[in-house]
Amino acid sequence: MTEEELKSVKVAKSVDARGTACPGPLLEAKKAIGTIEEGDIMEILSADEGTKSDIPKWCNKQGHEYLGAVEENGYFKVYMKKN
Repeated sequence: MTEEELKSVKVAKSVDARGTACPGPLLEAKKAIGTIEEGDIMEILSADEGTKSDIPKWCNKQGHEYLGAVEENGYFKVYMKKN
């Protein structure tokens, strides 16, 4: 998805993991994925650079869809869809 599409996507769950370092954001995402329905979109907020590569790898392993990331002022918003 483009950055503009990601900014306007309807998010079912937002996980704020900005206060944690690797692997914190991934662990927070793993906990939160069970709270949303299949087809829902989850947003992970993280200041850790590694999250941009960890989440796509995890999505690929688990069969979820990685949608992309948007860089904000000092952190990232990473988007994924539960499959």
